[in-house]
Amino acid sequence: MLGLAMNTTQIDENSVGSQFRMTMRKFPATVTVVTASDDTRDHGMTVTAVTSVSMDPPSLMVCLNNRSRLHSMLLDQPRFAVNVLTASHPEVSDAFSGKVAPEERFTTGNWERDPAGMMILKSAHANVVCTRMAAVPYGTHTIFVGQVDRARVDEGTRPLLYSDACYHVSEPAADRKPSPVGKTEFDLYF
Repeated sequence: MLGLAMNTTQIDENSVGSQFRMTMRKFPATVTVVTASDDTRDHGMTVTAVTSVSMDPPSLMVCLNNRSRLHSMLLDQPRFAVNVLTASHPEVSDAFSGKVAPEERFTTGNWERDPAGMMILKSAHANVVCTRMAAVPYGTHTIFVGQVDRARVDEGTRPLLYSDACYHVSEPAADRKPSPVGKTEFDLYF
């Protein structure tokens, strides 16, 4: 018979959850600020869980913690914007990740109101305005699928990345310096 201890608070460093958390820390992600507006306020939050879904129709997904204010707004409001930050925007990311009060966040960066009503970062690497088509709860988060209404990219900038609790900037693999002879691991340069 298998003995189980009840009310145990020990943390197993080798548990799947711990291993997954450590893996995701090393998983580079593009840094975005997702914004939404309602009749009384604008809100935005730094989000790295954003990816494309389909080209037909053009769509992307954003994953948000169920306890976040932005989660509630996206359930109530049909439109949202994804602003992909550039290498010059770490302070914008920090402000929207909770280091600045929600009502003061839009004072960091050069924001303007989009015709659809959301705040858009003018100097972003890219802006994607979406209409929410689905909200799928899963665990502690909800996956919001947005159909793209409008998209713009600045070809002269590089997106801001986040990995292992640090900001990074990508460079094309063709620009990498050759690895020393005999080295077998693949190096990622940010």
